[in-house]
Amino acid sequence: MMRWVKRYRGLGVILAVILLLSVPGLFWRSEQTRAARANYRSAMAPVILVPGSSATQNRFNQLVKELNTQTKTQHSLLRVEVKTNNQLVYSGAIRRGDRQPFIVIGFQNRADGLTNIRKQAAWFAVAFQALQKTYHFNHFSAMGHSNGGLVLTLFMENAMAKTGAHADRLMTIASPFNLEEADPKVDTPMFTQLVAGRQHLSKDLVVYSLAGSQSYTGDGIVPFDSVDRGKYIFQKQVKSFTQITVSGANANHANLPENQQIVRLIRQDLLD
Repeated sequence: MMRWVKRYRGLGVILAVILLLSVPGLFWRSEQTRAARANYRSAMAPVILVPGSSATQNRFNQLVKELNTQTKTQHSLLRVEVKTNNQLVYSGAIRRGDRQPFIVIGFQNRADGLTNIRKQAAWFAVAFQALQKTYHFNHFSAMGHSNGGLVLTLFMENAMAKTGAHADRLMTIASPFNLEEADPKVDTPMFTQLVAGRQHLSKDLVVYSLAGSQSYTGDGIVPFDSVDRGKYIFQKQVKSFTQITVSGANANHANLPENQQIVRLIRQDLLD
């Protein structure tokens, strides 16, 4: 009887040693799994385009056509309109195997103003999560014209972390970070909100802020100082921040997305 007890005790000791030796390995594999998931980058990395106020999801049709004539890879185009009840209406399609399609997200309610810009940022988040669920991407780049840049910045500050997605690059074109305020001594609620949320921006984000210069003070609609305020939001918060002023032909606010200098910058800085 004692012989069996000793044998069981010996087996118990061996099993305990095996268990103790295996625990670090289990923790190591768990850490490796978490690290792999954190570093995993989906094959698809769309370029998401957001138009400004009054513009529809068709705003960038000509821009995408122009870009596709200048690149070897043809990028497909999917357009999404977000209704005020969060319903999504799709047009166009993403071609199978297209790793960097263009996705334009527009809004049924395209009105200007602080309240509506905040609503559009919430609608954008609805569309983004639906697209992410359908196309299984976890990183992207984005461009926003005018208030579209504000929508993207609000999304990246307030809602992007919940999606688990990573923003690689952001380009804003004539985005009025201080709205239409021309007095550099006045901070609008929009600017105050963006500054307050800047610490939530990704430290790996690369940002380009483009301004039009039809005159010395702005692009005809957005004051230059309002675009310039972007530096107080992005500098020292993101990986890099570049500000560029574009002048010459098509440097007025409405025509900036078709400005050839800007088309070249989009191709150079947003497309692989």
